Amino acid sequence: MTTPNQHIDIPLLQEKGVQLYLKREDTTHPLISGNKYRKLKYNLHEAKAQGQHTLLTFGGAYSNHIAATAYAGQLHGFQTIGVIRGDELETQWQNNPTLRLAHEHGMQFHFVSRSDYRHKNEPRFLEALKKQFGEVYLLPEGGTNDLAIKGCMEILTAEDARFDYICSSVGTGGTLAGLINASQSHQTVLGFPALKGDFLIEEIRTFAQNNRWQLVTDYHFGGYAKVDQQLIAFINRFKQQTGIALDPIYTGKMLFGIFDLIKSDFFTPGSQILAIHTGGLQGIPGMNAILKKKNLPLLDI
Repeated sequence: MTTPNQHIDIPLLQEKGVQLYLKREDTTHPLISGNKYRKLKYNLHEAKAQGQHTLLTFGGAYSNHIAATAYAGQLHGFQTIGVIRGDELETQWQNNPTLRLAHEHGMQFHFVSRSDYRHKNEPRFLEALKKQFGEVYLLPEGGTNDLAIKGCMEILTAEDARFDYICSSVGTGGTLAGLINASQSHQTVLGFPALKGDFLIEEIRTFAQNNRWQLVTDYHFGGYAKVDQQLIAFINRFKQQTGIALDPIYTGKMLFGIFDLIKSDFFTPGSQILAIHTGGLQGIPGMNAILKKKNLPLLDI
């Protein structure tokens, strides 16, 4: 599946002499959109090949991956189990738009405390899950594994060889690793983490097959799922200017960062930039519920 590259025509870009295009991975599907479609593609094939009937995965309260896995599982005949971070959600999940959506598509939830959730990759924790739920096909948090990276490599096409920079938001690092491996020798891949710090560098290096990439760590807005009025205003203004909705966790932060770098002349005149819209729009209602409680402006839908 190929997705279109949409030219972004905003005065700042003309003023700085750079070209920006947005690859509309968000258009693949309302729920299995963007990088989630790519990450699940070959994992679903492998689960079928192994004769598995249940997918078990991990995520937080507003996880795009949880929502996508629930829908994809139902679509392809799998049962799905979501190990959800935060046992306080066990009696409140009906008020959460993402979890409610996942449940509507057949996902069974297993809520664990935040401290227990930190052990999600440890053999003892995984063995306990298998003992409780039986034989399952394990998908890691965010869906990142070798098969996911293989899928994410398919985001770029031969047409994209003309770009100088490939930009993507970064959660667990799988999408960025796929883009790095699919990039051309003249291209630089820039990753914009949604989390604080540069701890993902080593994780990405385990999958990346070249060194033509770097993380831009200045645009996390305080950490995962953290936003402020400046980011909200940027996302809403971008929607008004282009008609394109951005999620506040990933793509919105990445594009804010790209425009800030453009303003500061990070990109030389004549540069051609391709930014990946990784979807995640299902999370906007949940974020708006949080913003409303804080009496902050809401995101346009």
